[in-house]
Amino acid sequence: MATITAADVNKLRTITGAGMMDCKKALVESDGDFDLAIENLRKKGQKVAANRSDRESTEGAAIAVVNDTKTAGVVITLNCETDFVGMNESFVKMATEMANLALNFNSKEEFLAADFNGISVAEKLIEQTGVIGEKLEIRTFEKLEGAFIGSYIHSGNKIATIVALSANIEGADEVGRNVSMQAAAMAPIALNEEGVDSEIIAKEIEIAKDLLRQEGKPEAMLENIAKGKLSRFFKDNTLVNQDYIKDSKMSVGAYVQSLDKNLTVTGFKRAALG
Repeated sequence: MATITAADVNKLRTITGAGMMDCKKALVESDGDFDLAIENLRKKGQKVAANRSDRESTEGAAIAVVNDTKTAGVVITLNCETDFVGMNESFVKMATEMANLALNFNSKEEFLAADFNGISVAEKLIEQTGVIGEKLEIRTFEKLEGAFIGSYIHSGNKIATIVALSANIEGADEVGRNVSMQAAAMAPIALNEEGVDSEIIAKEIEIAKDLLRQEGKPEAMLENIAKGKLSRFFKDNTLVNQDYIKDSKMSVGAYVQSLDKNLTVTGFKRAALG
């Protein structure tokens, strides 16, 4: 039987992230064969993942990263079962490493199949499920490209946002961060009126008409009055029309144009736990 040293155990722990005792046991069972020990730990992860497949994973870490040229950004959520795990430093580090890798791909499927330190992202999630003992999954993957991308991660990694601006000009860093913070805090459903789904608009009109009926308004007037009330809905729920959180006297769109009259927000992505 091979002699298992503390250095061997620590090496396997560094490679896999598994606990000290799990690594020692895996090395003993594999008679010191590192590749076999790693394989056994991954099999353990698959077993745990299968047993926990029906669990809710609503905690974790929401991460936003932007590339060096600030022309592309991604937001992901690495979900787990408990806040205790989600706030763990090594868990957040892994989520950040995965987000940086995600920058290279355009879909969640491509990202999950990508190499992450010798195994795919999907396999790493299974492996770490065995290590941590909780269901892990990439719940959200959203990518955004533009002339300038700003980002914001809310305290505790509960919400992450990225915003695209129409130009990379002086002051874009601050504006991009502030608008990303706006998107995190106010959870808009669309960038502007044109981005709101027609079904949502129809539903809002019906809600407004029902309220107007309760007020005794004539049926013939309901449609026009209800459509008029949509302006308030758009103001509250679309990013560029919302009141700017740092100065409610102006809209987000007006705030952006206060830096440059031609500057606009061209897109945003938001990821939140829960």
